[in-house]
Amino acid sequence: MRLRLLAAIRALLADESLAGLGDAARLAAVVLYAKSRAPEGRKDDLQSYIWGAELGRWLGMSESTVHHDVLPVLREAEALHTRMVTNDEGHPVGLDCLVMPLWRAHQGGGAADPLALSKVELSVLLRLLEALFGPGWAPEGKEPTPPGLLASRTGKGAATDRLGLLLMVLNTRASGWLQLCGGSVRKKEGRGAATLARLLGCSASGARKVLARLTKAGVVSRGRKATVTRMRGRGRVMLLPVARAYGRVVAPVEAVQGSGSVFSQRPDGAVGDLAPGRDANALGTPGVCGAETALETGDRERPGGAEFHADHAPVVTPVVPLPLSGGFSGEGRGGEDRRPERVCVRENQAPDGEHSTVESALPVAKVGPLRGEKPGKSAVDEQGGQRAAGTQAGGWPKAVVGGKTRQQGKVDLPDDLGLRVALGPVAWLWAGLNRWQQDHVVAAVKAELERLKDLLMQPEGAPRLLADRLTDRLEEVGGEARVSSPFGWITRRGLVQRPACSDVRCDDGIRLDTGGDCANCGNVIHIRRARRVRIAADIDRELPGIGEAKRRQVLEDRLREHAEAEAEDFVWRREQARAEQARRETARAAARERGEHERQEAAAAEAARQELPCEDCGQQRSAGLCEACGLRRRTEAAITEAGLVAATWAADLDDAADVAAVAAHVRSTLEADIETAHLQFLELMEPGELETNPVAAASVLAFNALQAVQQALPEYRSSALGRLGSTPEAEEEARRAYKTEQNRRWFRANPNGADAVAAATTAAEAARERTAEYLLTVRLEQLRERTADRTETAAPAPWSARLTELAARPLDGEMAGMVIA
Repeated sequence: MRLRLLAAIRALLADESLAGLGDAARLAAVVLYAKSRAPEGRKDDLQSYIWGAELGRWLGMSESTVHHDVLPVLREAEALHTRMVTNDEGHPVGLDCLVMPLWRAHQGGGAADPLALSKVELSVLLRLLEALFGPGWAPEGKEPTPPGLLASRTGKGAATDRLGLLLMVLNTRASGWLQLCGGSVRKKEGRGAATLARLLGCSASGARKVLARLTKAGVVSRGRKATVTRMRGRGRVMLLPVARAYGRVVAPVEAVQGSGSVFSQRPDGAVGDLAPGRDANALGTPGVCGAETALETGDRERPGGAEFHADHAPVVTPVVPLPLSGGFSGEGRGGEDRRPERVCVRENQAPDGEHSTVESALPVAKVGPLRGEKPGKSAVDEQGGQRAAGTQAGGWPKAVVGGKTRQQGKVDLPDDLGLRVALGPVAWLWAGLNRWQQDHVVAAVKAELERLKDLLMQPEGAPRLLADRLTDRLEEVGGEARVSSPFGWITRRGLVQRPACSDVRCDDGIRLDTGGDCANCGNVIHIRRARRVRIAADIDRELPGIGEAKRRQVLEDRLREHAEAEAEDFVWRREQARAEQARRETARAAARERGEHERQEAAAAEAARQELPCEDCGQQRSAGLCEACGLRRRTEAAITEAGLVAATWAADLDDAADVAAVAAHVRSTLEADIETAHLQFLELMEPGELETNPVAAASVLAFNALQAVQQALPEYRSSALGRLGSTPEAEEEARRAYKTEQNRRWFRANPNGADAVAAATTAAEAARERTAEYLLTVRLEQLRERTADRTETAAPAPWSARLTELAARPLDGEMAGMVIA
C-alpha cells in the first residue's frame, strides 16, 4: 500500500500542469486528489467536494489566501476545474473540484495508471493525510477526529512542511528510518536534507530548514548509525510517527548542529594524560575530566569508561602550577590561562561563541617559539586592501573590504568541473577571495566560457583554453606570489582576451580555435612592414643625400602621420557604422510598428467579417457565408462542372440548347444521388435528433450532398476521356505515334516483331490519352467562357422576387427576438 500511494503521489506531482507551482498549490492538489470519489466510469464520479475555509485548514493558511493564491494558480495551469455549489436560495456553500491529472489518467491509461487508485486506496491516503496534518473535526453525535501532527503548524512554510512530511513518510519503511539518497552531498546540509530536497524539488539549504522545523515539531529525529568503534557514524533520519506506529523503539537523537564540542573515543593505546587509570585530579583540571559524570547522559556515543580528550575540551580552566613530573601536554602552561603555542585553533573560544576571540583556521597562526617563524602577513588576511576581522556568533571568518563586512570565501574551487578546470591555475588566489569576490569571479568565468564556446569548433575545450590563458598571464607577472590584488588581476587581466588584430579569435597573436599563430596578425605585420619600406623609398627619392639621423626622424614623422590618418579614418568609419546601425534599428522599429498596425487592421477586418451575416441564408455572425451555404455553393459548382465535362463529348459545343440539355440531365442524375444519400443518412439517425440542432443538421446534409457529387465527378471525367480518346483527332495521333515508334532505328530491321509492336502499341495509347486530355481541357475552357458570358449578360432578378424568397426564410433566434421586441 505504501508503494502504491507513493507512486500515485509522485505521478501527481510530476504532472506537467503542476510543474513550477508552489508547494501550497501542489499540496492542495494532493488533498483534493485524496478526497476524490472512487471512479465508476463517469466524469462526475471523480470530483471532490470542499469549501475554501476547509481547504485552508488542510494547507495551514487562511481562506483568503486559498481563494487568491492557490485556487487561481491551479485553474490557470489547467490542473484543477472547479464549480460553485449553491443552495436553494442561491448562496454558495462549497466547491466541486476535479483534479485534471486524475481525469486525464482515467481517460488515457485507465486502471493501469498510477493515479487510478481504488476506493480503499483513496481512503487510506485520506486517513494518512488526516493523521499527518488533518485539521480535526468534532461532529455532533459522532466520535471526534483528532487533529494531525502538524495541524498547529500554520503560516509561512506550513504547506512545505506538510508536503515534505507526507513524502518522507511514504519513503519510509516499517523500521522508521527514512531511505536516504546516495552519492556525494554537501557536508553543511547533510544527506537527510539532500534527500528531502530531491523529494520536494527544492534546494538543499531550503530542505535543511524544513527538516529543522520538522525536528522542532517532534515528528522527525536525526541520529547517527552506530559503529563498532563507537565513533560518529553515518547520519540517519527517523520518522517518529512511523516508528511509533510499528512499535519501534525510538533511537537517541544526536544534535546535528550544536554549540557543544564533539568528543571522540579515546584509543586503547593512548598514553600520557589520557592513559587509563590516571587520576584526573592529578592534572589539576577537574573541570575537564570531571565533566564525564555531568555529560554522560547527554553523549550517548561515548563509551562508558572512556575519558574526554583534553585537546577537544570546550573550556580551558586555570591550571594550578605543578612540578613537571610526567611530561603531560598540559604542563608548563602556568596560570596565564592561555593555550599551548601550537597551530591548533579555537581552544580559547567560549561555548556560546558570541564574545570570544577566534583566530583564523588558515595556515597563518600566532607566532611563537615552537613555530620558529617570524611575524608576517597572511595572503588571505591582507590582500588587496583586506584585513582580518573578528568572527560573529556563528564562528564564520569575516573580511572587511571598503568599509563593508563580507564573509570569507571558500578555499576549495567550485564543484562544477568546467569551473574547476578553468580556475585551476589560480587556485591559490581563489582561496584569498571573499564570498562576494568569488561570486563575481564565477560569473565572469562563466561568461567568458560561454563566449569561447561560440568561437571554438569543439566547445568542450573552452575550460582548458581558459586555464592555459591564466597560466600564461601568471608567467608574465612571475607567478601567483607576485599578484598583489587577486580579484582585480583575475577579472581585469587574467580572464580578459587581448586580441592583437581585428580577428575575434586572436589572443596575443594566437588563434583560439587552432592554437597556432594568428594569420591575420601576420598580415597586419606584413602590411606595416611594407608601408614602412614604401615610405622609406619615398624619402630616399624625395630627399637624396640626407643624413641617417635626419632620415630616421623624417621616417618616424611620416609613419606617425600615417597612423594618425588611419586612426581618424577608423573613427570616421566607426561613426558611419554607428549611424548605419541606428538607421537600421529605426527602420526595423518602423517596420515592426507598421507590421503591428497591419496586424491590428487585419484583426479588426477579420472581426468585422466574422460579424457579417450569411449572404445566402441570413444567419448572423457567419463571416458572410455559413458552413451549410458554403457547402451548397461547392456542391452547385461541382454539379455544373460535371455537366460541362459530360457536354464535352455528348453535346454539340456550338449548340447552347444541346449543352444545356446535357447539363440538365447530369443535374437530375446527381440530384437523385444526393437524395439517395440523404435518405441513407436519415435512416441512420434517431427520430427527432436533427431537430435539436437545425444549423448542424443543415451542415451535415450539405456535406453529404457534396460528398455524393464529388464521388460521381471522377466517373464523368473518366467517361469523357474514354469518349474523347475515340475521336478522329485521337485516332490520328495514336496512328502517328505507332508509326513513329516502329520507325525507331532499333526496330527498323524487324518493324513487325513482338517487341516493336508492343512498344508501338504503348506509344499509341499514351498519345491517345494525351490527346483526350488536351481535347477535354480545350472544350472545358470553351464551355466555361460561354457560360461566363451568359452569366454576365443575364439581368439581375427584380427586388420583388428576391424579397419574396427572403420572406420565406425562417428567422434565427436573435432576429426573432428583435421582431418580438
